[in-house]
Amino acid sequence: MLTRADLEEREARTLAPYATLSARSRGREYPEPESATRTAFQKDRDRILHTTAFRRLEAKTQVFLNARGDHYRTRLTHTLEVQQVARSVALTLGLNETLAETVALAHDLGHPPFGHAGERVLHALMAEHGEEFDHNSQARRIVTRLEDRYPDFPGLNLTLDTLDGLNKHDRAGQGPPSLEAQLVDAADALAYTAHDLDDGLRSGLITPGQLAELPLWRDLLARVPTTSPDLTERDRRTLHRELLGWLITDLTGASEVAISASGVGSAEDARAHTGPDGGRLITYSDPMRALLRETGVFLREHLYRHWRVEMQVEQATRVLTTLFTAFLARPSMLPPQARARAEEDGLPRAVCDFIAGMTDRYATETYAAITPPPAAPNWSR
Repeated sequence: MLTRADLEEREARTLAPYATLSARSRGREYPEPESATRTAFQKDRDRILHTTAFRRLEAKTQVFLNARGDHYRTRLTHTLEVQQVARSVALTLGLNETLAETVALAHDLGHPPFGHAGERVLHALMAEHGEEFDHNSQARRIVTRLEDRYPDFPGLNLTLDTLDGLNKHDRAGQGPPSLEAQLVDAADALAYTAHDLDDGLRSGLITPGQLAELPLWRDLLARVPTTSPDLTERDRRTLHRELLGWLITDLTGASEVAISASGVGSAEDARAHTGPDGGRLITYSDPMRALLRETGVFLREHLYRHWRVEMQVEQATRVLTTLFTAFLARPSMLPPQARARAEEDGLPRAVCDFIAGMTDRYATETYAAITPPPAAPNWSR
């Protein structure tokens, strides 16, 4: 039977010198015994997998509402695709694949119902009370406070290495995160670029004709022959698979070149590195970065702002605003745990936490429960 010491020794022997080693973890906020048979990062991963917040991702929007169809990505399937990309690239680069996998599994825990539309609504509502909301900060709040699973500490008591990986945007004065966390950031963008194009085609909101004007897509078609200009189901699947492979290959190769050129020789060196691209060493080639920028603009214009998606934005605004206002006006409707947090953090934050934790389905059902049905028409008039 392999012990934690055996697994740590294997990491030290097989991983690259710039990888984050479990044995050199920066520890936990609340000291506790480590597992006899799991590394510190394996323990983090397992704790995340068993959270309520992780299970709820199954019914939270990626781009399309969960009720629109069984085959569109949800926030959970997106998370699993990010995990797969991060783990694959980490193995190739000699990084700690368990840490990369752990950060990937946790990176979207803070997303509210209705995707980024819901996030914007909650941020606007909290701004009225002098506060903010963003899904990255909320993910950290979930794993440090809101998941109530252990008697000796709040949250999950994850390692500081995993928590650092959740500081995706707000890194003032901290320098870049570990290479594993940088990898998850890149894998996140890689995964949603590929699968949003795929879901857009599946839904019909994006057409092959529109994509013909996109440089990334033209280059992809030059690499992968298709059977029909209108793209059969098999064509679409083949193109998605080949696009993923192309992006992963570019990311891996460019990152290897950047790491080698930087001269970093340890995980500490990598976190202290400064240079182009914000000091990040997990990066794409210059040509691919340009292609991805253009693709991001295309997705915003043709998918994220499509009139059918905008209808979902209107639904999110109406549902979440109504719920937020109602719970503020009548806090007795909040469950006991949320009311208890209101005493510590204030009512607006407690209400925001409760709503952010809802799935699309639960938010919609709660909205229906507190909203009077429309009056029946009076045909006698």
